[in-house]
Amino acid sequence: MKKIILFVSIFTMLYACKSNTENQAEQEKNLSLGAVITEKEAINKEEMAALYDAMKPGDTVNVKFTSTVNEVCQSKGCWMKVNLGEKEAMIKFKDYAFFMPKDIAGKEVVLNGKAFIEEMSVEDQKHFAEDAGKSEDEIADIKEVKRTLSFLSDGVLILQH
Repeated sequence: MKKIILFVSIFTMLYACKSNTENQAEQEKNLSLGAVITEKEAINKEEMAALYDAMKPGDTVNVKFTSTVNEVCQSKGCWMKVNLGEKEAMIKFKDYAFFMPKDIAGKEVVLNGKAFIEEMSVEDQKHFAEDAGKSEDEIADIKEVKRTLSFLSDGVLILQH
């Protein structure tokens, strides 16, 4: 009986080590920023767009989703915009605890955090337009508050497929 228990214990330890090694290899293959997250249980960008369609200002939803990066702040990587089909979401990072590499436009990412609808002021829109390197004319054309699909991320996984 002791031999069986010993065998099961050793097998369990080896299996657990293998699982941890596989998870570590997955994390090393992808670039993880902020909270460590995986692709598991993430919804796709179409499902995320539908979720935003059902929301109104003041609503918040904790969610994990995958999408493609459209744009990253070229000043310091402090925000990014991701593709949601016909729309895009503005992503910021919780407590400014981490920033994105500036060269990841077109990369697939997994985002974890809180989705919400924001009424973005003209001043904030102009600030983000400056960060994105927009022309003075484009910045001057910003004159109205804009309904924005917003997301405060506590973790990002940049996939290296």
